Amino acid sequence: MHPQIALIMGSYSDYQKIEPALEIFKEFGIDIEMRVLSAHRTPDQTVEFAKLAESRGLKVIIAAAGGAAHLPGVIAAHTILPVIGIPISLPPMNGLDSLLSMVQMPGGIPVAVMSAGRGGAENAALTAIAILALNDSALTEMLRNYRRRLADKVIARDSSLQWKLNGG
Repeated sequence: MHPQIALIMGSYSDYQKIEPALEIFKEFGIDIEMRVLSAHRTPDQTVEFAKLAESRGLKVIIAAAGGAAHLPGVIAAHTILPVIGIPISLPPMNGLDSLLSMVQMPGGIPVAVMSAGRGGAENAALTAIAILALNDSALTEMLRNYRRRLADKVIARDSSLQWKLNGG
């Protein structure tokens, strides 16, 4: 079976910043397609990828980009698939420029935008998984279990804190 999620980086140097998404996909046992494509340096290849994505069986595209961060928007302009943007944090604006570039898409060409940083990469992966889970009950249950584990961690940390505060 071909991957249903693609994770695209505008530059190979973004790899380290999107690794949290890879960890989530690994935890869920989801194979993804990864590419390095640039809206500015490889525009023809980027457009071709976007135009053929649906016919190749992809269901969701995650695009990580920094600076002008046009990659998610260019991809969204050439496919009807859901596109999720991950703003890459770069100096001097620490990802604010990337975030603002992505969230200012014109009406009619949506890009769902996550935060810059580790949480944004994780949430992009979880959002893509949630989209696939709409038609996959096993994946839905995995997401429920993931959320329960998150809650259990917080509850355990709170219990530990309370124990310390009460002289434990």
